[in-house]
Amino acid sequence: QVQLVESGGGLVQAGGSLRLSCVASGRTFSSITISWFRQAPGKEREFVTAISRIVDTTYYADSVKGRFTISRDNAERTLYLQINSPEPEDTGVYSCAARRSGYSSTWNSYDYWGQGTQVTVSS
Repeated sequence: QVQLVESGGGLVQAGGSLRLSCVASGRTFSSITISWFRQAPGKEREFVTAISRIVDTTYYADSVKGRFTISRDNAERTLYLQINSPEPEDTGVYSCAARRSGYSSTWNSYDYWGQGTQVTVSS
């Protein structure tokens, strides 16, 4: 079992910055692939970014490349999402998710989910 708790969401102006955190407990943190997904009102959940287990390869949705950075601190069992130059289209509930196997951008392939944190970007 893995428990995930996100924090760091809030209201940010377009062009600003924000950092989200996701603290994990349970299974060995370094052995899981962990990702961020987001869901805007009236839209489907979408993949944002992932960092693979063990080798820490990172993956990004095209819409956030160059603006978002994912990282993990295995000692602190924490996943981070640095959001730079956010745009109103980035508004949504951001959730971290974990899976026991390798990278996937498909939300329903993930085994564990946090409760989500709201990010609102004002123009």
